[in-house]
Amino acid sequence: MQPSPPAPERVVQRLDWQVVRKLDGLLQGEYGTLFRGTGMDLANLREYQPGDDIRAIDWNVTARLDVPYVRDFHEERELTAWFLLDLSPSVDFGTTADGRLKRTMLVDFVTTLARVLTRRGNRVAAICYGSGVQRTIPVASGRLAVLRLVDELQHQPMHSSAPATDLNDLLETALKVIRRRSLVVIVSDFISEPGWESKLHLLNHRHDLLAVRLTDPRERILPDVGLVVVSDAETGEQLEVDTSDRGFRQRFEQAAAEREAAVHRSLAIAGVQVASLSTEDDLVRAIVRMAAERRRRARTAR
Repeated sequence: MQPSPPAPERVVQRLDWQVVRKLDGLLQGEYGTLFRGTGMDLANLREYQPGDDIRAIDWNVTARLDVPYVRDFHEERELTAWFLLDLSPSVDFGTTADGRLKRTMLVDFVTTLARVLTRRGNRVAAICYGSGVQRTIPVASGRLAVLRLVDELQHQPMHSSAPATDLNDLLETALKVIRRRSLVVIVSDFISEPGWESKLHLLNHRHDLLAVRLTDPRERILPDVGLVVVSDAETGEQLEVDTSDRGFRQRFEQAAAEREAAVHRSLAIAGVQVASLSTEDDLVRAIVRMAAERRRRARTAR
């Protein structure tokens, strides 16, 4: 039996003290590098200039005038953030000494971002995927919205096995549900059936997308600990393996490297840059790293 999760209020208080307070000092208000959003109020149309975001091109005007034009928008004060959360069986894995799972990192990361967003008047919502799309948490603002989000995440079931994860279902739901341009944060280990690239590309075209990939070091390197029973996180199938066999460990690492390469190819096809969040990571440093990387990309895109 799983132990009862801590009360949502205690989770938020812990993260306020351990993470949010430190982020306030390190980022010093530069949360816009993580949460920059494009408002929907059209300011004007102007000719395209090198470095402009091609997603802002008005193709109808461009076709009529035979010159590329882009749309300028007024920045909205309020931002709506949608979290697309992969809670399939493969995220219930972790090998760190303190017992952190990929799911644990997901909950802490999402709670932290939701807390930072809502205290600035922004709104948050989420779509949860487990053995399929299980729950849509509607848009809300304020501290109560964060507490509700934490409670919902803590009570999402941990499946011992499930049908093979297919991120297409999660992304298709997001494309149908999220009507207005938003910040969309997808958090997943991207262990999925193939073919989700086009939907992620479309989501990236419509919204400001932040993709975060959950990892654990033992998914890449297998230690020499003798005979162990390993389980397929998605199907629950078990197999006894001899980790003292050097050839087996090398084959494991090769398969892991090929899986990594396949995920990066898929993300490249989708035109999406991904940030990594490992069970070994310090959450404060990881978020600061994400902010710095998005700031760098924003500068190079100008």
